Amino acid sequence: MLAILAAIVFGFALLIDFLNTNLGAPDLFNTHTLMLIGFLLLSLYLAGVGSGSRGGGGGRWYRGRRPGRG
Repeated sequence: MLAILAAIVFGFALLIDFLNTNLGAPDLFNTHTLMLIGFLLLSLYLAGVGSGSRGGGGGRWYRGRRPGRG
C-alpha cells in the first residue's frame, strides 16, 4: 500500500514539474518536497512498515488435508 502511495506522489510531482506550477504555495508543495515524501513512503515500504502479518497467524498455514498424507 505504501508503494502505491509513493507511486501516486511521484506521479503527482512529475505532473507538477511538467506543468511548471507551484499550486499557489511555492514553499509548501514544490517538486522536491513531493519527491521527498515519495522517498519516505518508498523507504517505509521497503522497511516492511504497514505490511501486516504474512504468516496467517498460528503455525498452521494449510487448510484441509495436508498434502502427501494418505
